[in-house]
Amino acid sequence: MIKKMLALGALMLAGQAMAAEPEYKTVRMEIDIDRPAAEVWAKVGKYCDIQEWLGLECKITSGDGGMGTVRALAGGRVLEILVAQTDLSYGYTQPVREGQFYSLYHGFMEAKVVSKKTSKLIYTLVLDVSDKPDQAAKDADLARRRASFEPALKKMKAIAEGKAAPAAK
Repeated sequence: MIKKMLALGALMLAGQAMAAEPEYKTVRMEIDIDRPAAEVWAKVGKYCDIQEWLGLECKITSGDGGMGTVRALAGGRVLEILVAQTDLSYGYTQPVREGQFYSLYHGFMEAKVVSKKTSKLIYTLVLDVSDKPDQAAKDADLARRRASFEPALKKMKAIAEGKAAPAAK
């Protein structure tokens, strides 16, 4: 009887853990670029240009680069679906994976006009960090993501401006 009660209690706790309230966080990064937005986007804005500025192998597995296109990154370990697109931006999401926490991960990249000759690249991530055990783990996860994408923004700037890309740190 005690074993059954312990098992029932464990199931109830597991159910509560799986039903935790989502905690959505945003990581917004930007960099100024000394080129017009359309020129910047032409150099870094194709859906698989990520392999040039983030260093991840990229392969289009379905679609033509427009809405609904699926890219496989890092040998297929990461899938991303194009869910938003304009002339100077795109947004993507990662699909649900069976047996894994779904963070609702979305990324959005945009070249924004500042003037006729200048622009900025804005990269925004949105995700649920409620699966992390404490605030320190949540902060570390967000910092890790920022540390991955900020050098990528610098590399995109270098590509767009026609300069040598900065050395990896």
